[in-house]
Amino acid sequence: MPGFDLSLISRSPASPSGSSLTDHGLRRVLGLRDLVLLILGTVIGSGIFLVPGVVLKDVGNSLPLALSVWLLGGVLSLLGALTYGELSAMNPAAGGLYVYIRDCFGRFPAFLFGWVLFFVVSTGSIATLAVAFSNYLGELVALGHWSAKLVSLGMIGIIAAVNVLGTRQSANLQNVTTAIKVAAIVGIAGLLLWSGNRMQLTNIVAGSPMPLSSRLSGIGIALVSVLWAYEGWQYATFAAGETVNPRRDFPLAFLAGTFALIGIYFLANLGYVAALGTAGAANSTRVAATALATVLSPAAAKAVTLVILISIFSAAHSIALTASRVYYAMAKDGLFFHRLAEVHPRFGTPAFAVVATALWASVLSSTGTFEQLLTYVVFVGWSFYALAAASIFVYRKRETAETARYRVPGYPWTPVLFIATVAAFVLNTIVAQPVRAAIGIGVVLTGIPGYFIWRRG
Repeated sequence: MPGFDLSLISRSPASPSGSSLTDHGLRRVLGLRDLVLLILGTVIGSGIFLVPGVVLKDVGNSLPLALSVWLLGGVLSLLGALTYGELSAMNPAAGGLYVYIRDCFGRFPAFLFGWVLFFVVSTGSIATLAVAFSNYLGELVALGHWSAKLVSLGMIGIIAAVNVLGTRQSANLQNVTTAIKVAAIVGIAGLLLWSGNRMQLTNIVAGSPMPLSSRLSGIGIALVSVLWAYEGWQYATFAAGETVNPRRDFPLAFLAGTFALIGIYFLANLGYVAALGTAGAANSTRVAATALATVLSPAAAKAVTLVILISIFSAAHSIALTASRVYYAMAKDGLFFHRLAEVHPRFGTPAFAVVATALWASVLSSTGTFEQLLTYVVFVGWSFYALAAASIFVYRKRETAETARYRVPGYPWTPVLFIATVAAFVLNTIVAQPVRAAIGIGVVLTGIPGYFIWRRG
Protein backbone atom coordinates (compact mmCIF):
# COMPACT_ATOMS: atom_id res chain seq x y z
CA MET A 1 0.00 0.00 0.00
CA PRO A 2 1.27 3.55 -0.73
CA GLY A 3 3.20 5.08 2.13
CA PHE A 4 3.86 1.79 3.95
CA ASP A 5 7.36 0.41 4.50
CA LEU A 6 6.72 -3.31 4.21
CA SER A 7 10.15 -4.48 5.26
CA LEU A 8 10.43 -7.66 7.23
CA ILE A 9 10.26 -7.23 10.96
CA SER A 10 13.04 -8.77 12.99
CA ARG A 11 12.27 -12.13 14.50
CA SER A 12 11.97 -12.75 18.20
CA PRO A 13 11.08 -16.03 19.84
CA ALA A 14 7.74 -16.55 21.51
CA SER A 15 7.62 -17.61 25.08
CA PRO A 16 5.61 -20.69 26.04
CA SER A 17 3.03 -18.55 27.75
CA GLY A 18 2.50 -16.44 24.67
CA SER A 19 4.56 -13.29 24.30
CA SER A 20 3.62 -10.22 22.28
CA LEU A 21 5.50 -11.51 19.22
CA THR A 22 5.66 -14.95 17.64
CA ASP A 23 8.83 -16.42 16.22
CA HIS A 24 8.00 -14.93 12.82
CA GLY A 25 7.15 -11.40 13.95
CA LEU A 26 3.34 -11.64 14.11
CA ARG A 27 1.91 -10.26 17.32
CA ARG A 28 -0.02 -12.48 19.71
CA VAL A 29 -3.04 -10.31 20.50
CA LEU A 30 -6.08 -12.58 20.12
CA GLY A 31 -7.89 -13.95 23.16
CA LEU A 32 -10.69 -16.42 23.77
CA ARG A 33 -13.48 -13.92 23.10
CA ASP A 34 -11.82 -12.88 19.84
CA LEU A 35 -11.62 -16.50 18.66
CA VAL A 36 -15.25 -17.28 19.51
CA LEU A 37 -16.49 -14.17 17.71
CA LEU A 38 -14.13 -14.88 14.82
CA ILE A 39 -15.67 -18.34 14.41
CA LEU A 40 -19.22 -16.94 14.59
CA GLY A 41 -18.36 -14.07 12.29
CA THR A 42 -16.81 -16.29 9.62
CA VAL A 43 -19.59 -18.86 9.62
CA ILE A 44 -22.66 -16.62 9.83
CA GLY A 45 -22.96 -14.88 6.48
CA SER A 46 -26.17 -14.76 4.49
CA GLY A 47 -26.93 -18.50 4.75
CA ILE A 48 -29.20 -18.45 7.81
CA PHE A 49 -31.35 -15.76 6.17
CA LEU A 50 -31.86 -17.82 2.99
CA VAL A 51 -31.07 -21.53 3.44
CA PRO A 52 -33.77 -22.64 5.97
CA GLY A 53 -36.52 -22.47 3.36
CA VAL A 54 -34.48 -24.54 0.91
CA VAL A 55 -33.75 -27.16 3.59
CA LEU A 56 -37.42 -27.45 4.53
CA LYS A 57 -38.41 -27.90 0.91
CA ASP A 58 -35.77 -30.59 0.36
CA VAL A 59 -37.12 -32.69 3.26
CA GLY A 60 -40.77 -32.42 2.28
CA ASN A 61 -41.72 -29.52 4.60
CA SER A 62 -40.97 -31.60 7.69
CA LEU A 63 -39.69 -29.41 10.52
CA PRO A 64 -38.38 -32.35 12.61
CA LEU A 65 -36.38 -33.61 9.62
CA ALA A 66 -35.15 -30.12 8.80
CA LEU A 67 -33.98 -29.56 12.37
CA SER A 68 -32.34 -32.98 12.31
CA VAL A 69 -30.35 -31.96 9.24
CA TRP A 70 -29.29 -28.70 10.94
CA LEU A 71 -28.26 -30.74 13.98
CA LEU A 72 -26.34 -33.21 11.80
CA GLY A 73 -24.46 -30.36 10.15
CA GLY A 74 -23.70 -28.90 13.56
CA VAL A 75 -22.49 -32.23 14.95
CA LEU A 76 -20.25 -32.78 11.92
CA SER A 77 -18.81 -29.30 12.41
CA LEU A 78 -18.35 -30.05 16.12
CA LEU A 79 -16.43 -33.25 15.39
CA GLY A 80 -14.11 -31.34 13.09
CA ALA A 81 -13.84 -28.39 15.47
CA LEU A 82 -12.90 -30.59 18.43
CA THR A 83 -10.23 -32.26 16.30
CA TYR A 84 -8.87 -28.92 15.12
CA GLY A 85 -8.90 -27.75 18.73
CA GLU A 86 -6.25 -30.33 19.58
CA LEU A 87 -4.27 -29.57 16.42
CA SER A 88 -4.29 -25.83 17.13
CA ALA A 89 -3.23 -26.44 20.73
CA MET A 90 -0.51 -28.88 19.68
CA ASN A 91 0.97 -26.69 16.93
CA PRO A 92 -0.18 -23.06 17.33
CA ALA A 93 1.48 -21.70 14.19
CA ALA A 94 0.26 -19.17 11.65
CA GLY A 95 -1.36 -20.97 8.74
CA GLY A 96 -3.32 -23.60 10.65
CA LEU A 97 -4.50 -26.32 8.29
CA TYR A 98 -1.72 -25.61 5.81
CA VAL A 99 0.87 -26.22 8.53
CA TYR A 100 -0.78 -29.45 9.73
CA ILE A 101 -0.92 -30.88 6.20
CA ARG A 102 2.64 -29.79 5.49
CA ASP A 103 4.07 -31.29 8.68
CA CYS A 104 2.23 -34.60 8.38
CA PHE A 105 1.76 -35.25 4.66
CA GLY A 106 4.35 -33.11 2.93
CA ARG A 107 4.76 -29.77 1.22
CA PHE A 108 3.04 -30.76 -2.02
CA PRO A 109 -0.53 -31.38 -0.72
CA ALA A 110 -0.12 -28.43 1.63
CA PHE A 111 0.79 -26.21 -1.31
CA LEU A 112 -2.22 -27.42 -3.32
CA PHE A 113 -4.46 -26.55 -0.38
CA GLY A 114 -2.99 -23.05 -0.18
CA TRP A 115 -3.13 -22.68 -3.96
CA VAL A 116 -6.85 -23.40 -4.26
CA LEU A 117 -7.55 -21.39 -1.10
CA PHE A 118 -5.88 -18.32 -2.57
CA PHE A 119 -7.04 -18.46 -6.16
CA VAL A 120 -10.61 -19.69 -5.62
CA VAL A 121 -11.90 -20.54 -2.14
CA SER A 122 -11.06 -17.64 0.17
CA THR A 123 -10.78 -14.89 -2.43
CA GLY A 124 -13.82 -16.24 -4.27
CA SER A 125 -15.76 -16.21 -1.00
CA ILE A 126 -14.76 -12.60 -0.34
CA ALA A 127 -15.72 -11.67 -3.91
CA THR A 128 -19.08 -13.44 -3.56
CA LEU A 129 -19.78 -11.61 -0.31
CA ALA A 130 -18.71 -8.28 -1.81
CA VAL A 131 -21.08 -8.69 -4.76
CA ALA A 132 -23.86 -9.80 -2.40
CA PHE A 133 -23.19 -6.71 -0.27
CA SER A 134 -23.78 -4.37 -3.21
CA ASN A 135 -26.86 -6.35 -4.26
CA TYR A 136 -28.45 -6.05 -0.82
CA LEU A 137 -27.43 -2.42 -0.51
CA GLY A 138 -29.27 -1.89 -3.80
CA GLU A 139 -32.49 -2.75 -1.96
CA LEU A 140 -32.02 0.31 0.24
CA VAL A 141 -30.49 2.79 -2.23
CA ALA A 142 -30.54 2.88 -6.00
CA LEU A 143 -27.31 1.52 -7.49
CA GLY A 144 -26.41 1.28 -11.14
CA HIS A 145 -24.19 -1.38 -12.66
CA TRP A 146 -20.91 0.49 -12.19
CA SER A 147 -21.80 2.02 -8.84
CA ALA A 148 -22.59 -1.49 -7.54
CA LYS A 149 -19.15 -2.66 -8.66
CA LEU A 150 -17.56 0.31 -6.92
CA VAL A 151 -19.41 -0.54 -3.71
CA SER A 152 -18.11 -4.11 -3.88
CA LEU A 153 -14.55 -2.93 -4.48
CA GLY A 154 -14.92 -0.32 -1.74
CA MET A 155 -15.97 -2.95 0.78
CA ILE A 156 -12.94 -5.10 -0.09
CA GLY A 157 -10.68 -2.04 0.16
CA ILE A 158 -11.96 -1.11 3.62
CA ILE A 159 -11.45 -4.66 4.85
CA ALA A 160 -7.90 -4.72 3.46
CA ALA A 161 -7.01 -1.37 5.05
CA VAL A 162 -8.22 -2.41 8.50
CA ASN A 163 -6.41 -5.74 8.29
CA VAL A 164 -3.16 -4.05 7.28
CA LEU A 165 -3.35 -1.52 10.13
CA GLY A 166 -3.32 -4.14 12.86
CA THR A 167 -4.61 -7.50 13.98
CA ARG A 168 -5.97 -5.99 17.20
CA GLN A 169 -7.88 -3.34 15.25
CA SER A 170 -9.18 -5.99 12.88
CA ALA A 171 -10.32 -8.16 15.77
CA ASN A 172 -12.05 -5.21 17.45
CA LEU A 173 -14.03 -4.46 14.29
CA GLN A 174 -14.78 -8.16 13.87
CA ASN A 175 -16.03 -8.41 17.44
CA VAL A 176 -18.38 -5.46 17.07
CA THR A 177 -19.89 -6.51 13.75
CA THR A 178 -20.29 -10.12 14.86
CA ALA A 179 -21.92 -9.11 18.16
CA ILE A 180 -24.37 -6.90 16.26
CA LYS A 181 -25.40 -9.59 13.81
CA VAL A 182 -25.72 -12.33 16.44
CA ALA A 183 -27.83 -10.05 18.65
CA ALA A 184 -29.95 -9.11 15.62
CA ILE A 185 -30.55 -12.73 14.57
CA VAL A 186 -31.48 -13.76 18.11
CA GLY A 187 -33.69 -10.68 18.45
CA ILE A 188 -35.46 -11.33 15.14
CA ALA A 189 -35.99 -14.99 16.02
CA GLY A 190 -37.35 -14.03 19.45
CA LEU A 191 -39.69 -11.47 17.90
CA LEU A 192 -40.97 -14.01 15.37
CA LEU A 193 -41.58 -16.58 18.11
CA TRP A 194 -43.38 -14.00 20.24
CA SER A 195 -45.45 -12.39 17.49
CA GLY A 196 -45.91 -15.37 15.19
CA ASN A 197 -48.36 -18.22 15.45
CA ARG A 198 -46.63 -20.47 17.98
CA MET A 199 -49.30 -23.08 17.34
CA GLN A 200 -47.36 -23.75 14.13
CA LEU A 201 -44.66 -25.27 16.33
CA THR A 202 -46.94 -27.28 18.62
CA ASN A 203 -48.96 -28.74 15.76
CA ILE A 204 -46.04 -30.08 13.74
CA VAL A 205 -46.97 -32.54 11.05
CA ALA A 206 -44.62 -34.99 9.41
CA GLY A 207 -44.60 -32.99 6.21
CA SER A 208 -45.72 -33.82 2.71
CA PRO A 209 -45.75 -37.56 1.91
CA MET A 210 -42.55 -38.71 0.23
CA PRO A 211 -41.15 -42.17 -0.52
CA LEU A 212 -38.34 -43.19 1.81
CA SER A 213 -35.76 -43.08 -0.98
CA SER A 214 -36.82 -39.56 -1.96
CA ARG A 215 -36.72 -38.42 1.65
CA LEU A 216 -33.23 -39.82 2.16
CA SER A 217 -32.11 -38.16 -1.04
CA GLY A 218 -33.68 -34.93 0.13
CA ILE A 219 -31.82 -35.14 3.43
CA GLY A 220 -28.55 -35.56 1.52
CA ILE A 221 -29.29 -32.56 -0.69
CA ALA A 222 -30.38 -30.49 2.31
CA LEU A 223 -27.17 -31.38 4.14
CA VAL A 224 -25.13 -29.76 1.37
CA SER A 225 -26.98 -26.48 1.96
CA VAL A 226 -26.58 -26.79 5.72
CA LEU A 227 -22.85 -27.49 5.44
CA TRP A 228 -22.57 -24.33 3.36
CA ALA A 229 -24.30 -22.41 6.16
CA TYR A 230 -21.84 -23.91 8.69
CA GLU A 231 -18.80 -23.37 6.45
CA GLY A 232 -15.96 -21.29 7.88
CA TRP A 233 -15.19 -22.43 11.43
CA GLN A 234 -11.91 -23.97 10.24
CA TYR A 235 -10.60 -20.54 9.24
CA ALA A 236 -9.89 -19.73 12.88
CA THR A 237 -6.95 -22.16 12.85
CA PHE A 238 -5.13 -19.86 10.42
CA ALA A 239 -4.79 -17.24 13.19
CA ALA A 240 -3.17 -19.60 15.72
CA GLY A 241 0.12 -17.70 15.37
CA GLU A 242 -1.50 -14.54 16.75
CA THR A 243 -3.33 -16.06 19.71
CA VAL A 244 -2.08 -15.23 23.20
CA ASN A 245 -2.85 -18.61 24.77
CA PRO A 246 -3.67 -20.96 21.88
CA ARG A 247 -3.27 -24.18 23.84
CA ARG A 248 -6.04 -23.18 26.23
CA ASP A 249 -8.23 -20.95 24.07
CA PHE A 250 -8.62 -22.87 20.80
CA PRO A 251 -10.35 -25.95 22.23
CA LEU A 252 -12.67 -23.73 24.29
CA ALA A 253 -13.36 -21.40 21.36
CA PHE A 254 -14.22 -24.21 18.95
CA LEU A 255 -16.49 -25.84 21.52
CA ALA A 256 -18.28 -22.62 22.49
CA GLY A 257 -18.47 -21.32 18.93
CA THR A 258 -19.95 -24.51 17.48
CA PHE A 259 -22.56 -24.90 20.21
CA ALA A 260 -23.50 -21.24 19.80
CA LEU A 261 -23.93 -21.74 16.04
CA ILE A 262 -26.21 -24.74 16.55
CA GLY A 263 -28.31 -22.80 19.04
CA ILE A 264 -28.55 -19.70 16.85
CA TYR A 265 -29.52 -21.73 13.78
CA PHE A 266 -32.14 -23.73 15.67
CA LEU A 267 -33.68 -20.57 17.13
CA ALA A 268 -33.80 -18.89 13.73
CA ASN A 269 -35.49 -21.90 12.11
CA LEU A 270 -38.12 -22.06 14.85
CA GLY A 271 -38.80 -18.36 14.47
CA TYR A 272 -39.28 -18.62 10.71
CA VAL A 273 -41.71 -21.54 11.04
CA ALA A 274 -43.63 -19.80 13.84
CA ALA A 275 -44.17 -16.85 11.51
CA LEU A 276 -44.82 -18.64 8.21
CA GLY A 277 -45.54 -22.29 8.94
CA THR A 278 -43.52 -25.04 7.31
CA ALA A 279 -45.11 -24.61 3.87
CA GLY A 280 -44.70 -20.84 3.92
CA ALA A 281 -41.08 -21.04 5.02
CA ALA A 282 -40.30 -23.75 2.45
CA ASN A 283 -41.70 -21.65 -0.39
CA SER A 284 -39.76 -18.49 0.51
CA THR A 285 -36.41 -17.74 -1.09
CA ARG A 286 -35.74 -15.00 1.48
CA VAL A 287 -37.30 -16.55 4.51
CA ALA A 288 -36.10 -14.03 7.12
CA ALA A 289 -37.44 -11.01 5.25
CA THR A 290 -40.69 -12.81 4.40
CA ALA A 291 -41.21 -13.79 8.03
CA LEU A 292 -40.73 -10.25 9.33
CA ALA A 293 -42.95 -8.81 6.61
CA THR A 294 -45.69 -11.30 7.56
CA VAL A 295 -45.52 -10.77 11.32
CA LEU A 296 -44.97 -7.00 11.30
CA SER A 297 -45.03 -5.16 7.98
CA PRO A 298 -43.26 -5.11 4.62
CA ALA A 299 -41.28 -2.10 5.83
CA ALA A 300 -39.93 -4.17 8.73
CA ALA A 301 -38.30 -6.52 6.23
CA LYS A 302 -35.82 -3.73 5.50
CA ALA A 303 -34.34 -4.41 8.92
CA VAL A 304 -33.29 -7.83 7.68
CA THR A 305 -31.42 -6.19 4.81
CA LEU A 306 -29.41 -4.10 7.27
CA VAL A 307 -28.59 -7.16 9.35
CA ILE A 308 -27.54 -9.07 6.23
CA LEU A 309 -25.27 -6.21 5.17
CA ILE A 310 -23.52 -6.26 8.55
CA SER A 311 -23.38 -10.06 8.47
CA ILE A 312 -21.85 -10.13 4.99
CA PHE A 313 -19.26 -7.51 5.89
CA SER A 314 -18.32 -9.41 9.06
CA ALA A 315 -17.91 -12.71 7.20
CA ALA A 316 -15.76 -11.18 4.46
CA HIS A 317 -13.63 -9.34 7.00
CA SER A 318 -12.95 -12.49 9.01
CA ILE A 319 -11.90 -14.41 5.89
CA ALA A 320 -9.43 -11.66 4.96
CA LEU A 321 -8.10 -11.61 8.52
CA THR A 322 -7.47 -15.34 8.70
CA ALA A 323 -6.80 -16.68 5.18
CA SER A 324 -3.97 -14.23 4.53
CA ARG A 325 -2.00 -16.05 7.23
CA VAL A 326 -1.94 -19.18 5.08
CA TYR A 327 -0.25 -17.34 2.21
CA TYR A 328 2.15 -15.79 4.72
CA ALA A 329 3.09 -19.30 5.94
CA MET A 330 3.46 -20.58 2.38
CA ALA A 331 5.78 -17.71 1.52
CA LYS A 332 7.85 -18.37 4.66
CA ASP A 333 8.33 -21.90 3.31
CA GLY A 334 9.43 -20.53 -0.05
CA LEU A 335 6.30 -21.88 -1.75
CA PHE A 336 4.63 -18.59 -2.69
CA PHE A 337 5.51 -15.01 -3.61
CA HIS A 338 8.28 -14.15 -1.14
CA ARG A 339 6.95 -10.66 -0.40
CA LEU A 340 3.88 -12.26 1.19
CA ALA A 341 6.10 -13.47 4.05
CA GLU A 342 6.97 -9.92 5.08
CA VAL A 343 5.52 -8.51 8.28
CA HIS A 344 4.93 -4.77 8.56
CA PRO A 345 7.42 -3.39 11.11
CA ARG A 346 4.93 -0.98 12.60
CA PHE A 347 1.59 -2.74 12.33
CA GLY A 348 2.81 -6.32 12.87
CA THR A 349 0.59 -7.73 10.11
CA PRO A 350 1.40 -9.73 6.95
CA ALA A 351 0.48 -6.65 4.95
CA PHE A 352 1.49 -7.91 1.51
CA ALA A 353 -0.49 -11.12 2.05
CA VAL A 354 -3.55 -9.07 3.05
CA VAL A 355 -3.20 -6.75 0.06
CA ALA A 356 -2.66 -9.68 -2.36
CA THR A 357 -5.82 -11.32 -1.04
CA ALA A 358 -7.80 -8.12 -1.52
CA LEU A 359 -6.45 -7.47 -5.01
CA TRP A 360 -7.29 -10.94 -6.31
CA ALA A 361 -10.72 -10.84 -4.66
CA SER A 362 -11.29 -7.49 -6.38
CA VAL A 363 -10.38 -8.98 -9.74
CA LEU A 364 -12.80 -11.86 -9.19
CA SER A 365 -15.63 -9.59 -8.06
CA SER A 366 -15.12 -7.28 -11.05
CA THR A 367 -15.14 -10.06 -13.64
CA GLY A 368 -18.09 -11.90 -12.12
CA THR A 369 -16.89 -15.25 -13.46
CA PHE A 370 -15.99 -16.83 -10.15
CA GLU A 371 -19.27 -17.93 -8.59
CA GLN A 372 -19.73 -21.16 -10.56
CA LEU A 373 -16.04 -21.96 -10.20
CA LEU A 374 -16.39 -21.59 -6.43
CA THR A 375 -19.16 -24.20 -6.36
CA TYR A 376 -16.92 -26.61 -8.26
CA VAL A 377 -14.19 -26.61 -5.60
CA VAL A 378 -16.32 -26.71 -2.43
CA PHE A 379 -16.03 -30.50 -2.18
CA VAL A 380 -12.28 -30.25 -2.82
CA GLY A 381 -11.97 -27.87 0.10
CA TRP A 382 -13.68 -30.41 2.35
CA SER A 383 -11.20 -33.05 1.13
CA PHE A 384 -8.38 -30.91 2.48
CA TYR A 385 -10.29 -30.36 5.74
CA ALA A 386 -10.44 -34.14 6.19
CA LEU A 387 -6.75 -34.47 5.35
CA ALA A 388 -5.91 -31.83 7.95
CA ALA A 389 -8.03 -33.68 10.52
CA ALA A 390 -6.09 -36.86 9.74
CA SER A 391 -2.95 -35.00 10.81
CA ILE A 392 -3.95 -35.65 14.39
CA PHE A 393 -2.95 -39.32 14.08
CA VAL A 394 0.52 -38.38 12.82
CA TYR A 395 1.03 -35.74 15.50
CA ARG A 396 -0.07 -38.18 18.21
CA LYS A 397 2.63 -40.65 17.12
CA ARG A 398 5.27 -37.95 17.37
CA GLU A 399 3.99 -36.56 20.65
CA THR A 400 6.19 -36.41 23.73
CA ALA A 401 5.33 -35.72 27.35
CA GLU A 402 6.44 -32.10 26.84
CA THR A 403 4.16 -31.49 23.85
CA ALA A 404 1.07 -33.27 25.19
CA ARG A 405 -1.77 -30.76 25.62
CA TYR A 406 -5.53 -30.73 25.19
CA ARG A 407 -6.98 -34.08 24.09
CA VAL A 408 -9.91 -34.29 21.71
CA PRO A 409 -12.82 -36.08 23.46
CA GLY A 410 -13.66 -39.49 22.05
CA TYR A 411 -10.35 -39.99 20.26
CA PRO A 412 -9.92 -41.74 17.84
CA TRP A 413 -13.62 -41.90 16.96
CA THR A 414 -14.16 -38.14 16.87
CA PRO A 415 -11.70 -37.49 14.01
CA VAL A 416 -12.56 -40.82 12.36
CA LEU A 417 -16.26 -39.95 12.19
CA PHE A 418 -15.48 -36.49 10.83
CA ILE A 419 -13.15 -37.87 8.16
CA ALA A 420 -15.55 -40.68 7.21
CA THR A 421 -18.51 -38.30 6.87
CA VAL A 422 -16.51 -35.87 4.77
CA ALA A 423 -15.27 -38.76 2.62
CA ALA A 424 -18.86 -39.88 2.01
CA PHE A 425 -19.82 -36.31 1.06
CA VAL A 426 -16.89 -36.02 -1.36
CA LEU A 427 -17.50 -39.44 -2.95
CA ASN A 428 -21.20 -38.66 -3.34
CA THR A 429 -20.30 -35.44 -5.15
CA ILE A 430 -17.94 -37.28 -7.50
CA VAL A 431 -20.56 -39.95 -8.30
CA ALA A 432 -23.58 -37.64 -8.53
CA GLN A 433 -21.85 -34.74 -10.32
CA PRO A 434 -18.81 -36.16 -12.13
CA VAL A 435 -18.39 -33.20 -14.50
CA ARG A 436 -18.44 -30.66 -11.68
CA ALA A 437 -16.08 -32.84 -9.64
CA ALA A 438 -13.67 -33.16 -12.57
CA ILE A 439 -13.57 -29.38 -13.00
CA GLY A 440 -12.93 -28.91 -9.28
CA ILE A 441 -10.10 -31.44 -9.28
CA GLY A 442 -8.71 -29.83 -12.42
CA VAL A 443 -8.60 -26.44 -10.71
CA VAL A 444 -6.56 -27.93 -7.87
CA LEU A 445 -4.18 -29.65 -10.27
CA THR A 446 -3.37 -26.33 -11.96
CA GLY A 447 -1.22 -25.75 -8.91
CA ILE A 448 1.24 -28.50 -9.87
CA PRO A 449 3.36 -26.30 -12.20
CA GLY A 450 3.35 -23.56 -9.56
CA TYR A 451 4.64 -25.95 -6.94
CA PHE A 452 7.62 -27.03 -9.02
CA ILE A 453 8.39 -23.43 -9.99
CA TRP A 454 8.47 -22.23 -6.38
CA ARG A 455 10.23 -25.34 -5.11
CA ARG A 456 13.09 -24.73 -7.51
CA GLY A 457 13.18 -21.01 -6.79
